[in-house]
Amino acid sequence: MTWTVDEQLALTATEAVAAIQQGRIAATDYIATLLARAAALSTLNALTALNMDGALDAARRIDALSTAERTRLPLAGLPVVIKDNINTVGLQTSAATPALENFVPSTNAPSVQRLIDAGAIVLGKANMHELAFGITSTNLASHAGPVRNPYDPSLIPGGSSGGTAVAVAARIAPAGLGTDTGGSTRIPAALTGTAGFRPSVGNGGAARRYHDTLAVVPISRTRDTVGPMARTVADIALLDGVITGDSTLPAVSLAGLRIGLPAPLWAGLERALESVARGAVKRLAAAGVVFVEVAMPDLLELNDRISSPVALHEPVDDVPAWLVTNHAPVRTVVDIAARIACPDVRSAYDAIIADVFAGQYDAAMNTWRPQLQQLYDTTFSTQQIDALLFPTTILAAVPIDDINGSSTVTIDGGEALDEMAAFLRNTDPASNAGIPGLSLPAGMTGDGRPVGLELDGPTGSDRRLLAIGIALEQLLGPLAAPTL
Repeated sequence: MTWTVDEQLALTATEAVAAIQQGRIAATDYIATLLARAAALSTLNALTALNMDGALDAARRIDALSTAERTRLPLAGLPVVIKDNINTVGLQTSAATPALENFVPSTNAPSVQRLIDAGAIVLGKANMHELAFGITSTNLASHAGPVRNPYDPSLIPGGSSGGTAVAVAARIAPAGLGTDTGGSTRIPAALTGTAGFRPSVGNGGAARRYHDTLAVVPISRTRDTVGPMARTVADIALLDGVITGDSTLPAVSLAGLRIGLPAPLWAGLERALESVARGAVKRLAAAGVVFVEVAMPDLLELNDRISSPVALHEPVDDVPAWLVTNHAPVRTVVDIAARIACPDVRSAYDAIIADVFAGQYDAAMNTWRPQLQQLYDTTFSTQQIDALLFPTTILAAVPIDDINGSSTVTIDGGEALDEMAAFLRNTDPASNAGIPGLSLPAGMTGDGRPVGLELDGPTGSDRRLLAIGIALEQLLGPLAAPTL
């Protein structure tokens, strides 16, 4: 079978693997097409490094296998991009910051290694908000540049995993890995019309679904996690199953599914975005989903007492631990901060160096975080709901600020809001609670900006949450590809 370029670019991860396993397309041909796509769309700044020779060599090895051997590889020949703060052998892990620009780790992060062992091919490293401290992916380092939304290159793609999201949305790669501390897989997924997953973290230990500690340039040991990103939830389920060894998916029917609508996360929305989100809810209700209004009155207040004390205190220890463990070229937070390119990230690191939240950290971890987790547990159990549903972000993509990296935004002409706080509002609570969250496309605003809906579930319900997401996406459908 001869595949056109457009047919190859349209393949989802699941479709691409099946075609390569069955010998209907050569992995080398597919990789070559995507490498050419990456080069042609380099102005989107989706990637910080392209693995041209390594990817083609890996594809040749896949093509040399027998059909039976390829079939035994669940990701045979699948090209993936890896966020540039996740350790990869032979490719830089710079976190898109100058101090780590030429650093190459000696080992792969466990999640990366599991993908490779299953037959996946690393196409390149994905651009990101510098050091993952932001939600725009407007990187001002000279070697990176701002990541641009493929639906409108003047707009942000969200962050901090913006490069992975753009590579997936722009058909440079069918899937990839990002990281999520406060919303960094889910926000860019929402703003680029793709799907992004934050797996369970819980209180660490056995509750943590992915185990990549000290293999990712960190922010917070409590909140950080790797997460898969793709164009469909089914593709995310494929990658999650490989990473965890748990590939089972429960049967889910929309009819009778009980979904909670948390009032605080449906308030204050941009009108154009809310119209899309409410329209999706109506379609789901018509298909039999039972929606339950839930109050959760203390949700945002509890979250605010946790976020900064955790995210700006834990790097004091976590960043040096990663630097020393991985034999990085610099060894201290001060060394990193001295060369930060983005003003918004420099401001965050000033707060880390001064450790301004040290006095609030114990209360955040021992009082407010348990209360937030209890609020979620009580809501799921007393309301007898399968998941919570709400808009992933309170507004759709906004213009790039290529001077500061992040600034202020307004919603329908209202008061100026801090851009990072505004985009984090709906995703951050699940992060602090350690529960799984999934963003999937809901539709487009009238002016062509993607809108995402997020599903949150109880800790450990990851596979059921993904199954619910698959059921939702089968009704809501994918977004049309961006015109590039």
